[in-house]
Amino acid sequence: MKLDKKNIRNFSIIAHIDHGKSTLSDRMIQLSGIISDRDMKEQILDSMDIERERGITIKSQTVSLPYTSPDGTQYLLNLIDTPGHVDFSYEVSRALAACEGALIIVDATQGVEAQTLANLYLAMEHDLKMIPIINKIDLPSAEIEWARDQIEEDLGLDPDEALPVSAKSGIGVDKIFQAVVEGIPGPVSEGTGNFKALIFDSHYDAFRGTIVHFRIFDGTIKKGDKIQFMSNNSQYKVEEVGISQIKRIPQDHLMAGQVGYFIAGIKNISDVKIGDTVTMPNLLCDEAMGGFREPTPVVFSSMYPVSADDYGELTEALEKLKLNDASLIYDKDSSAALGFGYRCGFLGLLHLEVVQERLEREYDVSLILTSPSVQYEITYTTGEIKIIDNPTAYPDPAEISLVREPFINASIIVPDKYMGNVMQVCHEFRGVSKNYQYLTSNRLEMKFELPLAEVVYEFYDRLKSVTQGYGSFDYEIAGYQETDLAKLDFLINAERVDALSQLIHRDKAEARGRTACKKLREEIPRQQFKIPIQAAIGGKIIARETISAFRKDVTAKCYGGDISRKRKLLEKQKKGKKRMKMVGSVEIPQSAFLSVLKTD
Repeated sequence: MKLDKKNIRNFSIIAHIDHGKSTLSDRMIQLSGIISDRDMKEQILDSMDIERERGITIKSQTVSLPYTSPDGTQYLLNLIDTPGHVDFSYEVSRALAACEGALIIVDATQGVEAQTLANLYLAMEHDLKMIPIINKIDLPSAEIEWARDQIEEDLGLDPDEALPVSAKSGIGVDKIFQAVVEGIPGPVSEGTGNFKALIFDSHYDAFRGTIVHFRIFDGTIKKGDKIQFMSNNSQYKVEEVGISQIKRIPQDHLMAGQVGYFIAGIKNISDVKIGDTVTMPNLLCDEAMGGFREPTPVVFSSMYPVSADDYGELTEALEKLKLNDASLIYDKDSSAALGFGYRCGFLGLLHLEVVQERLEREYDVSLILTSPSVQYEITYTTGEIKIIDNPTAYPDPAEISLVREPFINASIIVPDKYMGNVMQVCHEFRGVSKNYQYLTSNRLEMKFELPLAEVVYEFYDRLKSVTQGYGSFDYEIAGYQETDLAKLDFLINAERVDALSQLIHRDKAEARGRTACKKLREEIPRQQFKIPIQAAIGGKIIARETISAFRKDVTAKCYGGDISRKRKLLEKQKKGKKRMKMVGSVEIPQSAFLSVLKTD
């Protein structure tokens, strides 16, 4: 179809987790007719198995929807579906940079939640036009007028513009197309004649190499053009350009304002950087566009291949995954117990789980992860200041004059009946209550200052359970404060296992040590000798469990006769066991390393 630039609309869908972004995308895709009913399935844009299993979106995905308005004008609507989880807000900020507008979804049963507000501020930073949508109106507990009030009070948007829809049953979804066309402005190009585009995503295809997803801000691009990346000046010849309609649909050319992909036989994965500007050597643009701000990792963990021979495979897998997940940061690392691996930085614990699962599924690498930790700031007695995130780098306590740990400002939105429970959980995790305010007659926003190291473990799960799933949680890093830190070591059969070490607040060390020793006792298989498992701070043992030994039945062939014959054989066995204990080393299964990370 012949397209005019003013008939293109680029928009994104943003909302809190589980407010129905992916379901709404499904309905819009179905109504646009780009996919037959036979091929339609739930969460069609969530292409990874892990997204379908967990029912969450991890990667933003683009799809181009054709739409003919009542007056017969043809439009192309580029929809970018985004994640809702706080760990993936980086994906959202990248998607918004390619858009002119956003649909902001509010659940008619739950109202405005923490991530809705966080995403609204992200959209405001990009000056996007926002259209509020009230979803799940078909549920018996839906309160549409209440949701309208919240859109006005909490989001500051016009409640009369809010469209009531049910993404699941399809009620009112057709009105969204016209609202997008009328409410969201078309793309504006600079009109300099030079070529300028922004890379907002990319992924690796085993047959075609790197596939780059980009938004064109100026100029046109077609097959055979020569392009240049501005961050490293590498040049390639374009083999294919096109748009995404679930499948890749090649096009003759793409013009300013369009969102699409190009393939250029890029074999060198490190050439493509998300947030980079693409131009052409013969139509060079004046300056690179402002990319995305580098994501700051908050949780660190080391990854080691289960078999040392797979180190090369892990390196290659991380390179390919980095192409698709720009927020993953990694560096070489090694451990006495586990050999060579990588120290990785993640945006949160869910991000860590997702990366681990994707490496194991998509790249078939078996991994062992160490206990997650955050970055601590250590001031030495000499006055030198260092940042460490790895327990193995923790210095001798005699050399330390001060340790500071990162704190966060947490905003928790809950129905007021759970206020006491939330207070209790936050104080348990060393949190300090800052203030709270009522958003509506029965929902309040509570502000806490919490140590990040506590949130990394199981804070989120606890919060969800004490608020019966109604608590929503959002945070930002607030800086460093002084803390009393201890390094918790684990000894298995009197040998220190560096991969199990953790940095932890001194008050919590004993409880954590006990729990971890119990977990290890369940996971490590029994041997022919006793295995002591100990948790220690420095030279002081604070917890111990023992795995009792198997006993071989040495008296089986000795039936009848004098009891002293049996006793003699048992004594001989006892002596042998003593000797065995002296040299016995223990094999630790992968599950044991993971069990230390999990709490009850």
